[in-house]
Amino acid sequence: MPKVISIINLKGGVGKTTLAVALGEFLSLLHGLKVLIIDTDPQTNATVALMDEKEWKRRNVKGQTLLGIFKDVVDKYQVFSPAEAIVKGVSNIAGGIENLHLLPSSLDLIEFQEEFLYKAHNHEEIFKPSLLQERLQEVLPSYDIVLIDCPPDLGFITRNGLYMSDYYLIPVIPDILSTYGIPQIISRVEKLKKRTGTVIEPLGIVVSKFRVQSSVHKSQLSLLRARAREVGYQRVFETVISENNRSAAVMDFHHSFNRLEEKYGYPYQKPYAEYKSLAEEVLAYV
Repeated sequence: MPKVISIINLKGGVGKTTLAVALGEFLSLLHGLKVLIIDTDPQTNATVALMDEKEWKRRNVKGQTLLGIFKDVVDKYQVFSPAEAIVKGVSNIAGGIENLHLLPSSLDLIEFQEEFLYKAHNHEEIFKPSLLQERLQEVLPSYDIVLIDCPPDLGFITRNGLYMSDYYLIPVIPDILSTYGIPQIISRVEKLKKRTGTVIEPLGIVVSKFRVQSSVHKSQLSLLRARAREVGYQRVFETVISENNRSAAVMDFHHSFNRLEEKYGYPYQKPYAEYKSLAEEVLAYV
C-alpha cells in the first residue's frame, strides 16, 4: 500500500496546492515513484493546475470526479469508477508525467455541500470517514505515494482524506494568522483518531512564502521550531520554501514546460532546489 499524506491548513493562501503539485512532480520525476494526487478542495486549484479544463468538464459531467463518490451515496446509484475518474499522465511538463496521476475535484462540490448539509442533519452517518478510502481501495495498491490536497476546513470531505492518510503535512506562512489554526488541526485530528481508530500522525510543518528580509518571518520560524514537540506537530522541515514570483506560472496549466528544471527555475531561481530538497526530506520521514 502507498504512503498517504494529507496536506492541510485551515487558512487559504499558504501555498498548500502549490506544495502538493510540486511534491507530486518531484517525487515522480526525480525519484521514479508512482504518485496519485487527490484534489478534495472544491476550488479545484490542483485540478486545473494539472489537467486540461475541457477534459475536466467532460469528466465532471459524467460524474467522474471526487464529487461522484459522495453523490453516489446520496443518489443510491453507483456512477463513479476509480479507473475512469483518475486522470493519468498529468502536469504541464512535457505533455504530462507518466507516473503522476490525479483524482480531480469539482466546483459542484460547493453547491452539493451547501444543499445536502442544509437538508441532512445526519451527514456524519451517511458520509462515513472511510468512504473515500473504500471507493479507491482497488487502485491504491498501484501507487507509491498519495498526496491529498485538502480544503481549508475540517468538514466531512477533509475527514475522509485524513482517515485514509498515514500522515498530515501543514504548510504555513510564518506569520500569526497562518499559524493560528495549527493547534485546532492537531486537536481535531486526535479526536478523529480516537473516534475511528485511524493511525494518522503529524509529518510536520513546511514553511512557505518565506521572506528572508522579514523579522516577523524569522522570529515565527524560530518559534515554530522551538514549539514543535510541545504543540504536537512533530517537526518543522529544514527546507523552507521562499516567496517567489514563479507561483503563477507553476500553477497555470496553459504554461507548458519541457523539463522540471525549466518549470521551477533551475539554476537561477530557488524553487527547484527548495522543492527538490523538500521531496528528499519527505521521503526520509515516511
